[in-house]
Amino acid sequence: VQLQASGGGLVQAGGSLRLSCKAIGINFSITTVDWYREAPGNQRELVGSITSGGRTEYADSVKDRFTISRDNRVRMTYLQMNSLKPEDTAIYYCRVARAGVVYWGRGTLVTVSS
Repeated sequence: VQLQASGGGLVQAGGSLRLSCKAIGINFSITTVDWYREAPGNQRELVGSITSGGRTEYADSVKDRFTISRDNRVRMTYLQMNSLKPEDTAIYYCRVARAGVVYWGRGTLVTVSS
């Protein structure tokens, strides 16, 4: 299983970015995908999830600003981030789990300047 995350970068506060995660080697259409982030000095935290059926859940800190979507045809998950804040600065990871095994993408850095 490989997860390829991309789309990070430097953005000013109030701006937007869209992260992408492509899953290879897994039955993507039946898999829940989680997005996590890890800020400097902090533990990795769950940002949100999308189930195989498209149901989403979000951490309170990003609710109403971030949106997760998926396109099963191309095995992609997206994290649309709007109204970014400096505290959103982190490395963002996508994650899937199948048969008790957890797979992480390499991570993509998002830096939000004030």
